[in-house]
Amino acid sequence: MPFFKITYNRKHRFATLHNTGCTYHCEVCSYKIHSGSEGVPGQVHPRPERFLAVDHMKAVLRSVPFDKLLFMGGEPTVARELPGMLDFGKNTLGVKTYLGHTNGNRLPLANLDGANVGLKAWDERVHLRYTGRPRQPIFDNFAAAVHAGLDMKANVVFIPGFVDLDQVEAIAEWLASLNVDIPFHIMGYIPVPGQSYERPTIEQMDAAVRACERHLRHVGRSHLTTEQARDLTCRNDMFIVEQIA
Repeated sequence: MPFFKITYNRKHRFATLHNTGCTYHCEVCSYKIHSGSEGVPGQVHPRPERFLAVDHMKAVLRSVPFDKLLFMGGEPTVARELPGMLDFGKNTLGVKTYLGHTNGNRLPLANLDGANVGLKAWDERVHLRYTGRPRQPIFDNFAAAVHAGLDMKANVVFIPGFVDLDQVEAIAEWLASLNVDIPFHIMGYIPVPGQSYERPTIEQMDAAVRACERHLRHVGRSHLTTEQARDLTCRNDMFIVEQIA
């Protein structure tokens, strides 16, 4: 799906291109909490009424000062305009280019400086059940991006009874085999309507962080309630943005 809006954070000087659509079919995707897209395969936002033309996106981006261009979804790599907009950001505007989040299915990419990859599960069976796709290409792509010198981060959604502690720690151990300084963020599962999994307890989150800190130097966490997830602006001014297209 093409990009449908551009947001801008004036304080932190970054612009974000947003698209919809995804290559995964995750029943536990947290976007479903507030998107109204439950049960729509590959759709994590309501379908936009319109999409943005490339020339319009370029004109809007030229109109504001910023240092970093982010791409978000859904899954940003499904946007056919992504390669061209990466080239425009990197080589015309001279800004840093990042995938603000991605499932990693197309990494590495030309003119991309870095990415934050959601690594869903370590075990192949769990990964297939979660996403409908095999895990190995994603981990291979992540490793290739690290070796190519991209600024890489990783995250995982900790879902007790599904993506359990053993899955989370195994991912951390694998990341450490690439570089112990890769930032790793553990997100506590936010219950999705129609799914039976529960939000992890504080004690479970503590145990997950401790396990991963045995392998990696930079382990973070978030443990949001449904209400907090619906309004992130009150927690971090990085989420305070204005829509400019």
